[in-house]
Amino acid sequence: MEYKINFIRNSYIRFAAKHKQELINAFWNCVKKGNLILREDVSEFEDRLAEYTGTKHGIGTNSGTDALFLSVLALGIKGNWDYLLKQVQEGKMTLAQANKKFEGDEVITVSHTFIASIQCIIHAGARPILVDVGPNELMDVTQIEKAITKKTKAILPVHFHGKVCDMDAIMKLAKKYKLYVIEDACQALGSSFKGKKAGSFGDVGCFSFNTPKLLGGFGDGGGIVTNNRKLAEKLYLLRNHWNMAQTSVRMADFPTPPIVHWAWKSRLDNIQAALLNVKFKYYNQFLARRKEIANRYIDGMKDLPLRLPVYGKGDVIQEFIVRIGNDAERQKFKKFMDKKSVELLIRETTPNHKVKNLYLSHFKLPVTETISKDAVRIPAYPELTDQEVNYIIKSVREFYGS
Repeated sequence: MEYKINFIRNSYIRFAAKHKQELINAFWNCVKKGNLILREDVSEFEDRLAEYTGTKHGIGTNSGTDALFLSVLALGIKGNWDYLLKQVQEGKMTLAQANKKFEGDEVITVSHTFIASIQCIIHAGARPILVDVGPNELMDVTQIEKAITKKTKAILPVHFHGKVCDMDAIMKLAKKYKLYVIEDACQALGSSFKGKKAGSFGDVGCFSFNTPKLLGGFGDGGGIVTNNRKLAEKLYLLRNHWNMAQTSVRMADFPTPPIVHWAWKSRLDNIQAALLNVKFKYYNQFLARRKEIANRYIDGMKDLPLRLPVYGKGDVIQEFIVRIGNDAERQKFKKFMDKKSVELLIRETTPNHKVKNLYLSHFKLPVTETISKDAVRIPAYPELTDQEVNYIIKSVREFYGS
């Protein structure tokens, strides 16, 4: 179906049209110099990302998913849980038997997130321990301490749709129990907690530059920030076959060590970095426009019988999410807005811990389960026109007969 107002596609189409020559120049500059893999554009973007978040080192990866996975690996988090789950899936043992045979680390995170936040733990062989979120849809810090065991190695808070978790409480617990902190800030570039940027609190902060994100590229992309030089070096090596010398502009500062380990290929593409460098120049404008749109929505819908998001001073607007009664009401609303040619996104239909065969259903997370029944995302990208924003508000009001 072709929508009059689509959920995200016009964001990058309109940006590209407006900044066409800048983007072409950035692309052609890479091509004419032969700068295609780990060249100056990548290092420029990495430095810009680190500076923007108030950290010392930036590491480009091919996705936010890999940013999380490589961070888990770099911190030495490991175990045999992935192997044991495979045995359970093949009917060779029960889940109870797998739990008894588990050897390795545990990482505390949430189910109310994109699956990558949990997947990175599983792929490292560690065991995810899920806690619920609070009414603000962020990790409920009151549940963390009771989830900590002798096997706990890290806490992985998710800064969901532009909001930052209570990092004071999380860092206090991490210090008390000597745990790593991996910040999933894939939806929170530019957001802050008490004046400090998301991604700069923990051992590492992970970001996504996938097309729909706040700083969306023209395809996949991700990044990691850290203040730890040794950790940065390990991440540079892990993302590039444990090779610093191979066409890398970082090798003067981080020469390849004499002992080589197995690694991965997860590099931020140089052309993608060049295009992101163009977009980064306008990033604060994007955030301001998103906030303006959110404020217009809130003002235009505040008297309607739906639950609107509440934003704090340091929040950014990754997505504008409203809560509508129940799933039946949500589907009715979606069909109505389809007729109005406004594309909505309903992502939370089944929480991660309720997905069959992931073996997470033993976690009891009532708030997360409630969110999955009524959350709806409304377009909020900065390239929306005022007329389109007004049309969306008018359409929502029509749904409620107002």
